[in-house]
Amino acid sequence: MYKLTILPEEIQVMPLGSFEGEIKVIDRPGIELLGAVLYLRSQKIIGFDTETRPTFSPGQRPHKVALLQLSGGGKAYLFRINKLQGIPKMLTSLLSSPRILKVGAAVHDDIRALQKWASFKSKGFVDLQKIAWEWGIRDMSVKKLAANILGVRISKTQQLSNWEADKLSHPQQLYAATDAWICREMYCALLSSEKHPLTPEERNPIQPQAAAPSGTPPQGDKCSPDGQGPAKGGRGRGHHGRNRRRRRKPSGQKPSGQQPGSN
Repeated sequence: MYKLTILPEEIQVMPLGSFEGEIKVIDRPGIELLGAVLYLRSQKIIGFDTETRPTFSPGQRPHKVALLQLSGGGKAYLFRINKLQGIPKMLTSLLSSPRILKVGAAVHDDIRALQKWASFKSKGFVDLQKIAWEWGIRDMSVKKLAANILGVRISKTQQLSNWEADKLSHPQQLYAATDAWICREMYCALLSSEKHPLTPEERNPIQPQAAAPSGTPPQGDKCSPDGQGPAKGGRGRGHHGRNRRRRRKPSGQKPSGQQPGSN
């Protein structure tokens, strides 16, 4: 049984998890591309992720996806979409196959980004963020999911690196391969575990509301059905509803401190 959520301090003491298999970078058509697709087609479940060169200036147009990562249990392939000038048909065929499960996190965004390079119908995708609740997990990030499900800490130091660099560094390759592979491993671990679905209250906990400033009625106050002011017929201080003091009739005796004729 997994934790509802996991704390950062718990993650810090976990062992580092990273892909230990073979990593292949594919940046041109040819025999290596064909071999990669043949291997991936032989798998029933593969890990899936993408990387994009980050933008750091306000108003700068976002870059297109630069890297597509697909991983089996022992091999991870990094397809440099920017170098390939698009997604080869044999890859889009793989992404459209319902027979091969592609497991990732927030896959909808990745798919939309890939479809800017090539038109394809996405089939066979599994989003960990959408199914983790069935095993009693509320965490969404890959880092927290990996810690909760596999008990490992994954590094994110290369996330904001330049994925359009002429050559990918070894740390970049290891990071990219790990991000795809870890999704596959998490899914396989979940499949072998008993489900303990979250309740609706656990999935969407009610956030405590901030206290209203002193003298200000809270929104939705019972004096008004919609919280917009005094209820109809009320005697608030709004227009037409202003409290009026009754003017006292003059009397022969003035209150202490009041001068005669000062009405």
